Amino acid sequence: MQPEQGIIDRWSGAAPFWDKHRDVIRQMFAPVTQSLVEHADISSGDAVLDIATGPGEPALSVAALVGPAGSVVGIDPIPQMVDAARRAADHANLRNAQFEVAFADSLPFPAGHFDAVISRFGAMFFPSPLDALREVLRVLKPGRTASLAVWGPAETNPFFHALSRVIEQYIEPQPVPETQDPFRYATPGKLRSILHEAGALNPSERVLPFSISAPVSAEDFWTMRIEMSERLRESVAKLSPARLADVKRQAIEALRDYSTGEGMTLPAQVLIVSGTAA
Repeated sequence: MQPEQGIIDRWSGAAPFWDKHRDVIRQMFAPVTQSLVEHADISSGDAVLDIATGPGEPALSVAALVGPAGSVVGIDPIPQMVDAARRAADHANLRNAQFEVAFADSLPFPAGHFDAVISRFGAMFFPSPLDALREVLRVLKPGRTASLAVWGPAETNPFFHALSRVIEQYIEPQPVPETQDPFRYATPGKLRSILHEAGALNPSERVLPFSISAPVSAEDFWTMRIEMSERLRESVAKLSPARLADVKRQAIEALRDYSTGEGMTLPAQVLIVSGTAA
């Protein structure tokens, strides 16, 4: 199986759930979206490309920012994600946002087309990172910036480990292929060096600590996280009903450490990696 097909197969099953939870997901990762906007120097009237947009974020948030004089194109290799993004744009009556099925390493746009390129949690899954970043720089206008957000170390992100540590007591974790590893670029400097090799000027990296805030209960957070992650869904599917009930109880207890009167608040850390087109 080609890496591209593996990515399509894995994320297709998650697409309906990312659409289902879109409002909570947008709120959880709003600080990352804001950081990308700032680092890419996005303003009213800009033409922006959002790579690995999923069901339309952060493209839709950015479309509201750039206004009718600007435009946003969101791409994703998963047709179901793109369909969901188009529905959301229609629902929000955002005429300056469009969505296409495409891979980052073969962008269907002319050179120097965009004022900014962003990707929120997409770069980790690029099958060919160097090719993808060369394409990113190709479609950028000279002197403009690409900005990518990737997860920091696993231990700084209980969004992942609060559940996985409980589940892995009962299900031995399987090796994760590089193109399926959310922490592929958690090592400082790793993605920045690839961006430099791709030809970016002044590549930079910033650690962004933030809080993931979700207006849901611990039990609803469990459900959302299981549905969002095919890997977690595959793991819990191996459990007997009785064992699953026990695992869920333990996981919800672990999540209560992050529960507040307004929902869930979890510390998080990402890296914002940016570079300028020559």
